[in-house]
Amino acid sequence: MAVVAGDLRIAATESAIRALETGSPPSFYLPPEAVDQSLLEPSDRRTLCEWKGEAEYFHIKGPKGLIRDALWRYPHAWDDAAVIAGYFSCYPARLDCFVGSERVRPQAGGYYGGWITDDVVGPFKGEPGTGHW
Repeated sequence: MAVVAGDLRIAATESAIRALETGSPPSFYLPPEAVDQSLLEPSDRRTLCEWKGEAEYFHIKGPKGLIRDALWRYPHAWDDAAVIAGYFSCYPARLDCFVGSERVRPQAGGYYGGWITDDVVGPFKGEPGTGHW
């Protein structure tokens, strides 16, 4: 698994955690040591998930400038999500993400960070007609 921006490698690991949420393709959470944190710039953005807790976001200092709010993590993930505490995830719409050699397609809708590969079949939240999910 790898995350890049142009020729810049942001992360690579064989130890990601695959998280499944209702109506979404999987998101992958990468261990902190797999991410080149020298490329991160903290964002002021915060969101709250009723299951995982508060997420903090990071911009990437990419080859073409700042890629805003490209990664996030739950520093103190709650309850059953505690296994991902401190791990990073990212938006495949903002960065190039790979599972094996396959480039991930981003989940529709902009808000979601699901990673779609050939073996993942929808429909998914964020697609037209799924606003009631």
